[in-house]
Amino acid sequence: MSLLSDLKSIISSLNIPVETGAFTSSAPDLYIVLVPLNDEFGLHADNQPGIDVQSVRLSLYAKGNYTKPKNRVIKALIGADMTITNRQYIGFEQDTKYYHYNIDVENVYEMEEI
Repeated sequence: MSLLSDLKSIISSLNIPVETGAFTSSAPDLYIVLVPLNDEFGLHADNQPGIDVQSVRLSLYAKGNYTKPKNRVIKALIGADMTITNRQYIGFEQDTKYYHYNIDVENVYEMEEI
């Protein structure tokens, strides 16, 4: 399991286009780009990690009102038991005419057998 795949499923269920790293298709009026931030091990025992903590930034881009889709995404993330660690309005991008809003998400996964 991975946070990226879980987030893609959650966002896709909201009918919002989503890609990882960069949006390579023709950009619609509303879309999300997932940017992996951090992976770390936690809960060590016997020199072995017990959990995998993964962090991803959701960058929401919207032409027009961004607050309704932002609230839908946040509600869906909370409903899926995701931990939201930060929310930040980045600004209006004059050149593209998109509003940009970031949501940082973290989740804990059991370690898979290696």
